Amino acid sequence: MPSITHKIFLLFLCCSIVFSVYSQENRNLLTNALNRKQVADNLNSTKQWVNFPAYEDRDAWNQISEEVRKAMINEGEAYLDYDWPIVKASMYLEFTRTGDRTKDAAVNSARKKALQALMMAELVEGKGRFLDDLVNGVFAFCEQTYWGASAHFYLYGFEGSIANPTTVLPDIEDPIIDLMVGDIANDLAWTLYYFKDAFDAISPIISRRLSSELKKKVLQPFYERNDFWWITGWGEGRVNNWTPWCNFNVLTVLLLVEDDPIKKQDAVYKSMQSVDLFINSYPDDGSCSEGPAYWAHAGGKMFDYLELLDKALGGKVAPIFDHPLIGDMGKYIYRSHINDGSFYINFADAPIKIKHDPGRIFRYGEKINDPIMEKFAAYLANKRSEKDLVTSGTIGDRIGNVFLLASLKELPAEAPQVEDFYFPDWDVVIAREEANAKGFYFTAKGGDNDEHHNHNDVGSFMLYYDGKPVFIDVGVGTYTRQTFSPERYSIWTMQSNYHNLPLINGVAQKAGGNFKATGSNYRLKNGQVYFQTDIAAAYPKEAAVKSWERSFEFRRENGLIIKDHFELDKNENSTSFHFMSALPVALKSPGLLEITGEGFEIITHFDQKKLDATIETIAIEDPKLISNHGEQLYRIVFKWKEEKLKGDLKFSISAKD
Repeated sequence: MPSITHKIFLLFLCCSIVFSVYSQENRNLLTNALNRKQVADNLNSTKQWVNFPAYEDRDAWNQISEEVRKAMINEGEAYLDYDWPIVKASMYLEFTRTGDRTKDAAVNSARKKALQALMMAELVEGKGRFLDDLVNGVFAFCEQTYWGASAHFYLYGFEGSIANPTTVLPDIEDPIIDLMVGDIANDLAWTLYYFKDAFDAISPIISRRLSSELKKKVLQPFYERNDFWWITGWGEGRVNNWTPWCNFNVLTVLLLVEDDPIKKQDAVYKSMQSVDLFINSYPDDGSCSEGPAYWAHAGGKMFDYLELLDKALGGKVAPIFDHPLIGDMGKYIYRSHINDGSFYINFADAPIKIKHDPGRIFRYGEKINDPIMEKFAAYLANKRSEKDLVTSGTIGDRIGNVFLLASLKELPAEAPQVEDFYFPDWDVVIAREEANAKGFYFTAKGGDNDEHHNHNDVGSFMLYYDGKPVFIDVGVGTYTRQTFSPERYSIWTMQSNYHNLPLINGVAQKAGGNFKATGSNYRLKNGQVYFQTDIAAAYPKEAAVKSWERSFEFRRENGLIIKDHFELDKNENSTSFHFMSALPVALKSPGLLEITGEGFEIITHFDQKKLDATIETIAIEDPKLISNHGEQLYRIVFKWKEEKLKGDLKFSISAKD
């Protein structure tokens, strides 16, 4: 192993911002079920596992509804005579020069979108009209040195942190596999599978070249290398969503491109060992600490991998879907759902609104025999047009949805409205007033500040009314080099003082596994939900806090009571409580705060003898945050006026009659 790799190993063990792991037993669900010989005995040596219609099966493609056909053909026609853009060297350099990771990403995204649109249009129409532009796209990708993102150059090596890679341009002699390399390779492998004969009729060089590039850029490095952290983990199996995501892409390419049976068998088993690390690292409650937006690339992508592996191994993987953990990993997505198929609990790097693929959710629900998940998928499908459903996602997603979602829309549809639930490992509680979107919805968390894609948010909460956000988690802005660097917590959205939390003696929470909640306690009594946790340990010693017990009492029809009972070593007269909202906020009278939403008003009572309240307006410039919240947010600051070392404070939140 090169010396730089040793350096990466040591440095990565110190990089807890992105890569943390729950301490779990080594379940090894895949490799305990199937050894290397069983993989060899059961691996389909042909491509008969593909359950999509062939390009030549015009009867199947012609059965697609006219609306869907028209949508895909129209999208493809936009790319006829397409001038394929290139990723310039200067675009890659922007990441290390300015921290901007969007320049090269935008070009890769545009190229991928064009490839997908042209391929789907040709599959649907079947007249060869889009083939020349597909060939141009294939050659454009083949002549590209690297299909991945500049933000992931750290896979070559880095100094100090992953934000400082030692290589600032892609190295054709040292291919690396990141998420985007895998995504593009996945699409290109399907392109080769579907159009090899059509390409060969033009020139055999096309397919040979594409096969060669897929092997050089993806398969060969996967065969030869174990120093990519997402394959073998860091330290004691430290992995995150990269592991199922990358392995799913590699497995797709492997099954569609590799003809050598021994290489294929070895690589399939290697990918199983890798995905076992991911399953081993997952908490028993099935929660995705990376947030519900990342579920599609964590638990959801693990499902994609398992589903594909099961096809390739002739159904031998199917028993894994009966395992309680695999079931809970799927159920997480509806347990974290708040309302409308778009609002989810958005702790960590998650926007307040998320769009999930109903096809994946349905297939997952079907495999784990969960009708709630299946009905949720149908609900999501009915919320979107067929055009939207078949013109987004990877090529594999699109093809699957084309033949699934028309029938999915005819199934019973129901939005999941989990009444109350507690994730003991994630340390997150949820509760709603009614088994629908009416009234209050509440969630709060304990946990620690070393979670995947962590924000410093131990003890924070969110509150919705009639399915609309009132007190919020702001979410995450556009990713830059700073996001995954030692400067991560200089970004305001990551800081505890921009969550619904106290600032103690002027000091905010810190990042790291030692900064955590202690003594969390969840109770359900007479229909009311109680959650208490001590958040003192989430703050550094400079906060001078002995204990800080925060308790939530969710009273269903009467709203939420938050109590803070705390003791300090000193009182610097700089302790305050912050609540975040995107709705207009007004102080109506001493001790009474009012938030106005669409069709409702929420009032918050507090002790004006102990607290002074002010309202700060925060201008939003980040486009990702604007798309979720608009151009401004409000931070409500309650300043503690007492000079004591102990305090008891209460906030009573209810709907105005």
